[in-house]
Amino acid sequence: MDICELKSKFLQSRDFTTEDVNALMDFAKKTYIHNEITINEYRQLVRELENQGAKLPAEEDSLIENTK
Repeated sequence: MDICELKSKFLQSRDFTTEDVNALMDFAKKTYIHNEITINEYRQLVRELENQGAKLPAEEDSLIENTK
């Protein structure tokens, strides 16, 4: 899967399109978690999106509790 396919899948899922690389990164993560793409596809998408300026959310912004 490439970025164009990810954008198409995003459009089908959300009924709108986006050029926001961070939103696409979140969507790629969701599709991976739901087993809709492989780990290799996910890694490739993350690499491409990071090259376009996407950033992972900071830990303090995460919705997942830190259980250390």
